[in-house]
Amino acid sequence: MTDDASTWDAVLRPRITPLFAYAIAAVVAMTAVLAGVFMRVKSTGVVFRTSDQFGLAGVGIVLAAAILLMARPRLRVGPTGLGVRNMLTDRLVPWDDVVDVSFPAGKRWARIELSNDEYVPVLAIQSVDRERAVFAMDTVRAAVAKYGVHR
Repeated sequence: MTDDASTWDAVLRPRITPLFAYAIAAVVAMTAVLAGVFMRVKSTGVVFRTSDQFGLAGVGIVLAAAILLMARPRLRVGPTGLGVRNMLTDRLVPWDDVVDVSFPAGKRWARIELSNDEYVPVLAIQSVDRERAVFAMDTVRAAVAKYGVHR
């Protein structure tokens, strides 16, 4: 997949979830670092070493980085297909494989229905974003009508 912005008609991202992810990751990282710094301030009967302090801070930073994966989802729409980036995966779904893009009732995010009776979750379009999710679904459905293979 190319990252050239001119090859994509639209790039869609969630709005609310990344904001929460940034805030929670910052709180987790700061809490772990501060707990590591103040670990040896008062004697509790347990011997904490410098390596324990760095270890606690390091674990907090790793947890914060894992939380930041929630800010990663993106959907790119273009003539070559749908570029879906979720928390851990990045995949280009060609238009030949796309049957439909749906947002099932009661679900938290949209999904791409594939020709082999499977689907790809699209975390970039989330129900918590409300009107923005509706706009994103309209954008994707227009692209399906424009580029999609009509069966």
